Amino acid sequence: MSYKSKSNNKKTELNEPMAAYAVQRTMPSFYNLLGSSKSTQLSNDFDIIKLARQGFPKRVLLSLAKKISLNIQELANILHISERTLQRYDDDAIIKTEYAEKAVELARLYTRGEEVFGSMDKFKIWIKTPGHVFKGEAPVTILDTSAGFDMVFKELGRIEHGIFA
Repeated sequence: MSYKSKSNNKKTELNEPMAAYAVQRTMPSFYNLLGSSKSTQLSNDFDIIKLARQGFPKRVLLSLAKKISLNIQELANILHISERTLQRYDDDAIIKTEYAEKAVELARLYTRGEEVFGSMDKFKIWIKTPGHVFKGEAPVTILDTSAGFDMVFKELGRIEHGIFA
């Protein structure tokens, strides 16, 4: 890089040392919520896409539900599957892709909630507590729709920035 000084028309060079920036890629912690065993190791977004396209084994869904303190009825409602049908699947049976998509969204939401509230326990309490912004419903009850997920994500953003309804 060089420039001319106006005062003496002398060319002055600026030497800057080259800087190398290494981006350390850490996996979002929602991968931890979805990975239930060594056979379900997830290391990047493409692993999630591949697994979601294939569908999740029932054991992954149940493991997720346990980690985020949802009972089987709450999980079934969010996934749009009957509780009885979900119970009939074998643990290693692959559950349809649309359920896997919801599971990924649940994991992302709970991870985001943990970031905003500073702990998973605090977020778990908040998501099950009826709130004015959700017209007296608990946020978890509206997660059966994509619009419900959007509303909860937006509310987390407001909370993070100190904007309370």
